[in-house]
Amino acid sequence: MKTSKITVFFSGSRWLVPVLSFLVAIVLIVWFMPREEKFNYQFETGKPWKYGLLTAPYDFPIYKNAEAVARERDSLMAYYRPYVAVDDALVGRMLSRLRADYATRLKDRLPGGWRPHVERLLAAIYQAGVMDSEVYDRLRRENVQEVMFMRNNTATPVSLASVYTLKSAYHLLLHQDTVNYPLSRLQQCDLNLYLEPNLTYDSLKSADARSDLMLSVSSASGMVQTGQKIIDRGEIVSPQTYVILESLRQASLSRESDRTSHVLIWVGQVLFAVMVLVCFFLYLYIYRRDYFEQRNALLLMIFFIVCYTLATYLLVRLNLVNVYIVPYAMIPIVVHVLLDSRTAFVTHVTTVLLCSISLHFVYEFVLFQLIAGMVAAYSLRELTQRSQLYRVAILVMLSYSLTNVSLELMHRNEISAINLNLYFCFLVNGIFLLFSYPLLFAMEKGFGFTSNVTLIELSNTSNKLLRRLSEEAPGTFQHTVQVSNLAAAAAARIGANVQLVRTGALYHDIGKLSNPIFFTENQSGINPHAQLSYEQGAQVVIGHVRDGLKIADQYGLPRVIKDFIATHHGKGVAKYFLISWKNEHPGQEPDLERFSYPGPDPFTRETALLMMADGVEAASRSLPEYTDEAISALVDRIVDSQVAAGFFNNCPITFRDIASVKAVFRERLKSVYHPRVSYPEEKKLPSQAVPSAEGQGAAAPSGSGADGAPSGPRQGGGAAGSPS
Repeated sequence: MKTSKITVFFSGSRWLVPVLSFLVAIVLIVWFMPREEKFNYQFETGKPWKYGLLTAPYDFPIYKNAEAVARERDSLMAYYRPYVAVDDALVGRMLSRLRADYATRLKDRLPGGWRPHVERLLAAIYQAGVMDSEVYDRLRRENVQEVMFMRNNTATPVSLASVYTLKSAYHLLLHQDTVNYPLSRLQQCDLNLYLEPNLTYDSLKSADARSDLMLSVSSASGMVQTGQKIIDRGEIVSPQTYVILESLRQASLSRESDRTSHVLIWVGQVLFAVMVLVCFFLYLYIYRRDYFEQRNALLLMIFFIVCYTLATYLLVRLNLVNVYIVPYAMIPIVVHVLLDSRTAFVTHVTTVLLCSISLHFVYEFVLFQLIAGMVAAYSLRELTQRSQLYRVAILVMLSYSLTNVSLELMHRNEISAINLNLYFCFLVNGIFLLFSYPLLFAMEKGFGFTSNVTLIELSNTSNKLLRRLSEEAPGTFQHTVQVSNLAAAAAARIGANVQLVRTGALYHDIGKLSNPIFFTENQSGINPHAQLSYEQGAQVVIGHVRDGLKIADQYGLPRVIKDFIATHHGKGVAKYFLISWKNEHPGQEPDLERFSYPGPDPFTRETALLMMADGVEAASRSLPEYTDEAISALVDRIVDSQVAAGFFNNCPITFRDIASVKAVFRERLKSVYHPRVSYPEEKKLPSQAVPSAEGQGAAAPSGSGADGAPSGPRQGGGAAGSPS
């Protein structure tokens, strides 16, 4: 049961794209979020702090700098006492060797009274201690003053200066009493054979002693509590503040190895991203349900959110450029042009919030981008010319600059102290905004949108397709121009998309290019329908819808223009042929499918306006006279019949809109078919000669217009439902 419910939920196209896009956005954003505790602030002693207010995010110690710690450790080295083991048995062995050698080889060299002197000196030397010369020199270089003699697990401090090396001990033996014991005689005895180190350096105990001594040196000189102010924007970094900032950097880096902290950061980032995106999707679901269910609109907004967020994370991680160079205001510009200003601003806010968590100057970043986003969204009503982007870029740069100036003045109160570093970034940002135009074209092609810029380009009557229509089907071209003007005026009155309906009207009858002679507006006395049955004639006329869609595909017209081609007759019937067939076949039921347009019926306000304008303009050509009453009756009859037929049941147009549209049609048709003033003929005296036809020219006939065309009502054109 549960499985079936889940399957049904995700199988619906209404929820599949929103849910998948939400999950993909969450995964990408959270995956690339910077989770390491990097310290990205840059600071120097004596320079102003260029970021916002900085408070301690957690408790951390104030670490001493390396020089201070080194000085303290050097001073403590005076108390360092390495351990040496004393071999007290060595002196006995050396004396025994001396006595044995005296009995053999030294007896002739060393007089009998001299041996006790040498023995006393050896005993005194070994009592003071003899150390290896290399070890002794190293301890002296380390400024060791005392060593600890280890005898029977008892440590006794002894001055290092009283300890002998092999060299100093031998020197003592030879020079202790050179008067009574001549040097030359002692040198012949090889007394160095009885000298060996009886002190052994104990590296383990000495290392422990050094470590204990170094641990007594504290690496911190105080603590900073959570929430405590460290420095604010514009303040000068003093030596003490520099030490605190450096301590915060060390503390931040040390927290990277804390697995618990890493997990908590990850969880917090997931919660933040989910909350922001849920708010964004709730806005779409509540206020813009059409965008929520429209796949290309939703994917466009998610594309901008994810791309800008990931780009910001990458720039922060690599520390390549200042983030104020990134044209975040491009989001509201493009989304506004393709969708609407309110949705553009909400998309911009969502992106800025997701980008801000990777920065340390969150407050300033959000403030700058929100102001720039509002300026970009509301300064561009409709993008119809490239020059409008220059104005938007200048306004965005000014908004950045004025915001920065206001913050600088509030924090420093001196104009001379304003930091100019950001203004170059603002200039580059404005230049990048100019690339919104080619980006807009790429977004149109990639996501299937049609902007006003594209519509304006398509409405240029000099383009290839419209020029072909004017040459091959001039009557149809004039008809589409008139319909375009009527529909655009009605769209302006009820607040519909004027440019869209104007452009759609110009292309709604391009299918007539396949057989232009079969439509009355292109005929000149010859009607090929006379050779066809009513069913065949209806199929030719109805076929201009299918042919129009094929031609639209050939010329790459956008989907919104194809909608006008497909819906301008809806699912109606070719009344002229259907009624004619019924008149010839009384009592028989026709095959309605052969007389029906493929549809669909209009489903937007713009396509509904086109259907009304098309029917009214075509029918207006068959009026016998163009009085106010006749025009009003025609408009009411055509539009009311379309409403009664249910053509507008699926589009969001109201009765108030329809009443306004009919009023516009009346006004426009009256202005188009207004009566013209007849030129009077000049009266001539009998004596004046009448000029011949070969003279300067005959006078314009009575009732002619200013251009020589007959005045009064235009004749021709079919009634509603005729081949026109």
